Amino acid sequence: MKARVIAYYLPQFHPIPENDYWWGKGFTEWTNVAKAKPLFKGHYQPRIPADLGFYDLRLPEIREQQAQMAKDAGIEGFCYWHYWFGNGKQLLQRIFDEVLESGKPDFPFCLGWANHSWKTSTWVQKGGVKTDNMIAEQTYPGKDDYKQHFDYVLKAFKDPRYIQVDGKPLFVVFAPNEIPNCKTEFIDYWQQLAKENGLNGIHFVGYTENTGKISDGVKGIQSAFPVDQSAFFYNRVIEKGFDAVSSMGFYRVENILQGKIRFLLKRQLYNRLGLSLISRLDYEKAMENYYVEEDRWENVYPSLIPQWDRSPRSAGLNAIYIDSTPEKFRKAIQTALKLIENKKDEHRILFLKSWNEWAEGNYVEPDLRYGMGYINAIKETIFAL
Repeated sequence: MKARVIAYYLPQFHPIPENDYWWGKGFTEWTNVAKAKPLFKGHYQPRIPADLGFYDLRLPEIREQQAQMAKDAGIEGFCYWHYWFGNGKQLLQRIFDEVLESGKPDFPFCLGWANHSWKTSTWVQKGGVKTDNMIAEQTYPGKDDYKQHFDYVLKAFKDPRYIQVDGKPLFVVFAPNEIPNCKTEFIDYWQQLAKENGLNGIHFVGYTENTGKISDGVKGIQSAFPVDQSAFFYNRVIEKGFDAVSSMGFYRVENILQGKIRFLLKRQLYNRLGLSLISRLDYEKAMENYYVEEDRWENVYPSLIPQWDRSPRSAGLNAIYIDSTPEKFRKAIQTALKLIENKKDEHRILFLKSWNEWAEGNYVEPDLRYGMGYINAIKETIFAL
């Protein structure tokens, strides 16, 4: 086994009342994808889907086509982002609920809890003005809510399609450091509930950058956004009770390629004044600095990044990776494969970020420029002898 490629999957491409209210009737991320404009010479925008078109995920045949494309490429399954805000409040749950209830597509899956608030700054308003109106606030009400949340996902955990690691259902948490008393109040409790319900436990994976700014009083980091202390950031998640980390290197790339002073200045201008300075970063150079030696750890699952450009989604901080091609992505996959080659088969996991994050320019689905190129890059590296 070369790798277990699990693709993050955004279930956003269908209308919901909250988006209708804030952005207009029928809004989905396709709205911003279609109206995106080039911001500099050679900027690849807009990105127009090819084979699947501007799809609506409420259509089962679209979900079947996506699964078949992924299966043919050697992708093990989808990790559906799941939004539970506390007190039973959910958003975008319809698509996964239908996948679960219908039994189709017959393609493996797991869940990733996107535990972050939704604000209007998530997507561009008129004129790209930064605003912070709350759409749905992420809360952690306590034990009763954790029980309700567990009861909701239990049926998924018991589905034969659910992806397992070491005989346990895999569950990703987007912001592991945001959960209060994470180990004792959340993870240990869910592990207990899992065993009470006939499971061997849960394989918890914390999604984390390999560098970042420490803002919660943790000691041990000497500078803002250090680029050589990834062990600290990974262990910080593991110590909260997680079995493994899903590692990202975006901050590291920006820090190294822009220089620390420009990187921090840009963030200050945005956070204090709402000013956005776009940075163009060469994709190939970005990938040369994206991974770290700690990604070889048995309990670290590196990520595959095909492209990156959030400018259609947000007027906020934008580092745009330029000159990505399927061939360069193939090279990045080969680098990631070397990081996991000495791990146990069960732990040779690479998270593809992402299958369909079109408004982040972060997808492998076919578009008009490259067609099936990015999907074929996965197929040719994972299936190649």
